[in-house]
Amino acid sequence: MESLNHVSLFSWLKEEQTLTFNAQTLSISRHLESELPNGAARYRCVYAEQSVESELARLLAALSQPVSLAYIARKNALHCIELRLDKPLNETEIKQYALIDGVEFFSISPNQAVLNRCGLLVMDMDSTAIEIECIDELAVMAGVGEAVAEVTERAMQGELDFEESLRARVAQLKDADEAIIQTLCDKLPLMPGLTDMVTELQSYGWRLVVASGGFTPFVGHLKQLLDLDAAYANELVIEGGKLTGQVTGQVVDAQFKADTVERCAQAWEIPKGQRLAIGDGANDIPMIEIADFGIAYHAKPKLEAAADVAIKQLDLKVLPYLLQLL
Repeated sequence: MESLNHVSLFSWLKEEQTLTFNAQTLSISRHLESELPNGAARYRCVYAEQSVESELARLLAALSQPVSLAYIARKNALHCIELRLDKPLNETEIKQYALIDGVEFFSISPNQAVLNRCGLLVMDMDSTAIEIECIDELAVMAGVGEAVAEVTERAMQGELDFEESLRARVAQLKDADEAIIQTLCDKLPLMPGLTDMVTELQSYGWRLVVASGGFTPFVGHLKQLLDLDAAYANELVIEGGKLTGQVTGQVVDAQFKADTVERCAQAWEIPKGQRLAIGDGANDIPMIEIADFGIAYHAKPKLEAAADVAIKQLDLKVLPYLLQLL
């Protein structure tokens, strides 16, 4: 079939109650999100603009097997449809959906984490929960921005030992006025979608934690602002109103982040399958791998390869659509 009226199809899906949509030789059935499938292949397509629905309808019409659709609703402004198929899509078919501008396309496991059950999300901070790398911004204010940014990028790509790179970058901040910390806290740019994502997860009793290779003033600011359950980061040494160029205490490195997932899950008795982690850089790989479900967010290639799924185009509001609502 060459075409399908996307307006009629999506109006039926979102607004009507009939079980089947018929268009010429094509028949599409509907299901509810809460109806657990019996061996069906499941995919979710998340998008921000309804203008993509015409392209989605074209791809649905081209399927060579029966399809059932569900409209997946969450507490934010994105849209999502779930496809259930008798047979999995092939790589070419998946790529067709994933390449649509402004669309995220995911395979959904039968054992996917459940939104309306207690769960844990451990988040990286820099370039995941917030839009910046805090140490780079501090370095700019201290007049050493270019030198520090270069080291940060190499560390994020996994080319340098994290602790070594952290100490080298912090050393560049020696004698900077501590006032730059509060200045940055006051204008900390939250990642788009962060507040919506946090609010929705918290409404279902989820525990939310930040584990960051950054610094305690900034994770503390996020913890208070978003009412998070815990926040971990590195502590800068300050003497006489100046940064000494050192950190003190245990360094929050890749292993510490991974341990945070296990420690918090045990402390709050989070059941297996409900432990999530999200990050963007190589330092997040152990945390992503130890979680039951690891999410790469606009990530570096090494992390994306290690994660279960990758959010590449849209913002953090996508995350609740990755979870089942039963």
